[in-house]
Amino acid sequence: MRADAARNLDAVLQTGARLLARDPSTSIAAIAAAAGLDRRTVYRRFETREALMAAVHVAKLDACEEVVAQARLTEAPVAVALHRYAEGIIAVSRRWPVDVQQVREEATAARLRRLIEQLDAFMARAVREGVIRPGLPDRWARSLLVHLTNIAAHETPELSPAQGADMVVDSLTTGLGIT
Repeated sequence: MRADAARNLDAVLQTGARLLARDPSTSIAAIAAAAGLDRRTVYRRFETREALMAAVHVAKLDACEEVVAQARLTEAPVAVALHRYAEGIIAVSRRWPVDVQQVREEATAARLRRLIEQLDAFMARAVREGVIRPGLPDRWARSLLVHLTNIAAHETPELSPAQGADMVVDSLTTGLGIT
């Protein structure tokens, strides 16, 4: 892909993510205008708003998978991996504010399920290693982690991703940690 085409695609995807997160009925023409492109340029790449939304979901999942890999959830010390994950996901969520829980395509949904399974396994590891207390309902710690990172990403924009991660880790480990 040529450099200008790659820039245009990135602009469309990021603008689409931002506008579609606010209003899922946003037209491709509105997204194109906000991205500073002609709507025909966008329509050449995406025939429908749904195709654009699917591409945005794929881009967000790509970024989430990269964060999980860099966090080293299975190898790094739990506290380190937790902070890396939170910091990375806050940045990804700000860049790609769409809710991936809305994915429709089965292959994309399967990728999301794998990510959730990795987080559940990480939380189980945190329990085994004494960072999170045992006896919590299934998926409680992972669900709380997801909600806390969403709060840090979208409700406290004044915090940097690192500061947001500090808050997430402290809230999670203080609230669910060993007492």
